[in-house]
Amino acid sequence: MIEKEVIKKKLKEFEIMEYIENVVDKPGYGFTEIQRTPLGEKVTIHTSKPGLVVGRKGASIRELTEILKSKFNFENPQIEVSEITDPNLNPHSVAKYITHTFQRFGPGRFKFLGYKLLDDIMKSGAVGAEIVLSGRGIPSTRAKSWRFSAGHLKKSGDISENHMRRGFAIAHLKSGAIGVKVSILTPDIKLPDDIDIYEPEVAVEEVTEQLPPEEVVKEIKEKIKEEPEVEKVPKSKEKKELKKTTEDIPKKESKKPKKEEKVPTAKELAKKKEIKDGNNKKE
Repeated sequence: MIEKEVIKKKLKEFEIMEYIENVVDKPGYGFTEIQRTPLGEKVTIHTSKPGLVVGRKGASIRELTEILKSKFNFENPQIEVSEITDPNLNPHSVAKYITHTFQRFGPGRFKFLGYKLLDDIMKSGAVGAEIVLSGRGIPSTRAKSWRFSAGHLKKSGDISENHMRRGFAIAHLKSGAIGVKVSILTPDIKLPDDIDIYEPEVAVEEVTEQLPPEEVVKEIKEKIKEEPEVEKVPKSKEKKELKKTTEDIPKKESKKPKKEEKVPTAKELAKKKEIKDGNNKKE
């Protein structure tokens, strides 16, 4: 039956993905994808820290290819490591980060961790997010579940089933196991109730009254008549130059006519002689 073969393939893929997850269980690990190609099987490992997955000079990748050939009968496995640009929007990496912190420091400060990661997810641009922690130590010895949520999150419908990103991880502690579920509604998903309203653009045109040419000429003439003529006052430099030029020019001689000297008559000359002779006799 075709259905049984499909189920077998999917179960085998799940086993391979689970094995790779256990082998490459390091901080920053996201998820694994398997694709069948004509050349062989293509395995892509998504992680925010590709250097930890690749290892020194690609040693861990070489070991993983040999294990896939021997254990899972892969003919030509091609392993690629893809870097996650924004780990806060990847639910698998967020869930793995929570499990690693629980394994290192315990679940004592689970509230601080949950609210901090929610804040980071919403700052990255997510529409909504939810983190659910369940198990012993949350918050007491009895097994309970604690939910952290923020933003707008769909619980049913096409968006919830096909477009919501979900991640799951388990932290194995001495006290017991703690399950971590992370759901994120990324900003690239457009909701059906999102409506964009565009305001119509109104073009405003300036209207200017155009007068006939005869009236324009009349207005210009009236303005010229109204404006008084103002004599140009020479500037300070021009005044100095004018003074210099006036000093250099010689003064013109006065054109007033000189008084003509009167010629004395014979009687006047005789009287002058008599006066002189009288003065000499007295002496």
